[in-house]
Amino acid sequence: MKPTHLRLRRACAAAAAGVLIAPVFAASASAATAPAPSTPVPSTPLSAAPSPDPDTPFPQLTPAVAAQLDAAIRQVMRQTKVPGVTVGLWAPGKGSYVKTFGVADKATGAPMTTGLHVRIGSETKTFTVTALLQLVDQRKAGLDDPIGKYVKGVPNGDRITLRELAGMRSGLFNYSLDENFIKKLQADPEQSFTPQQLLDSAFKHPAQFAPGAEFDYSNTNLILLGLVVEKITGRPLHEVIAEDVLAPAGLRRTVFPTSAALPDPYAHGYTNQTASGKIEDATRWNPSWAWAAGEMISDLEDLRSWARTLATGRLLTPATQAERLKTTPMNIQGDGYGLGIFNVQGWIGHNGSIPGYEVLPVYLPQAEATMVILLNTDASYKGQEPSTLFGEAVTGIVTPDHVYPGHQPYVPGKG
Repeated sequence: MKPTHLRLRRACAAAAAGVLIAPVFAASASAATAPAPSTPVPSTPLSAAPSPDPDTPFPQLTPAVAAQLDAAIRQVMRQTKVPGVTVGLWAPGKGSYVKTFGVADKATGAPMTTGLHVRIGSETKTFTVTALLQLVDQRKAGLDDPIGKYVKGVPNGDRITLRELAGMRSGLFNYSLDENFIKKLQADPEQSFTPQQLLDSAFKHPAQFAPGAEFDYSNTNLILLGLVVEKITGRPLHEVIAEDVLAPAGLRRTVFPTSAALPDPYAHGYTNQTASGKIEDATRWNPSWAWAAGEMISDLEDLRSWARTLATGRLLTPATQAERLKTTPMNIQGDGYGLGIFNVQGWIGHNGSIPGYEVLPVYLPQAEATMVILLNTDASYKGQEPSTLFGEAVTGIVTPDHVYPGHQPYVPGKG
């Protein structure tokens, strides 16, 4: 799956080889190389959520099913060497499964617990795009406005629309793949970056393709959308998201930080996206380089709530949510990317990865089921994001007809 890119080389977007949306720092999502018709994903306002579809079975989360999940999760942990993971599953009338495994701090051995804060990487994109779409609802912006109307100096700025930026079809180079940027960040991961510095790293490179011609996951798109939100509102992005998105969504443990600090309590995060290639504690790395594409922090319960709010469009008008959920293909049959959101085998949401952490909060409308997976590492396993492997293991048990991310389910012992 790709959209996970926010990692350095692998971080921020992904839709391939088990990475749906890669980390902020990461490679771009490989996707369809030619335009494809948009495929609307049904919009389901929270106030009118349908009953679960009987054709989409979801098991009772009994002790027997929990034991299966425990075994599968532990097997993935052993093979990937993930320090700690939290997995949550909820479905109406089916019960819940919420468990933590491993450690939150390798130095002290403190265990993972359900109340820990983690960095959420590219899940931040869902908040930034929601803020933009609220402005569309207020008729202060139009999805087909050119970015040049709001930000000067963008290559093809008179042709690239806000819709193409949010849908990862702008053709703009992903700044987090620029070699000089990567070297600079790895040399001093606690330094601060401005949005303009990020754009400067992107705009040194030519456009990858004509606007709208292809899907290519790029953090640059979200930096521009963050600037659009600031220009229209006259407020800093972190304030807009706190006041206009987090507050009405009822998310009290989610923050858009303005420093490298995490709110207590938090899990330590571990990465191999280092100058040496060795695993290091990235907890205090400054996330300013990810900004509107991946800087935010949250926890299990808030991500559970947000997954449903995002997928059902509670903060947007039905018409705007319908536009958001129109998808174009990524690179796995049946998967598509909308406006800061994906639909992967029926699971709607976004994944996130940033050095030290990965999250996977998604919602399956057919069963009204929510899945949230949190990890305190982004170190890949055989080229796959570890969050994807956990997602495969879990969905292979509870929703075999909707396995995330769409290829064969993960088979314990064969990874």
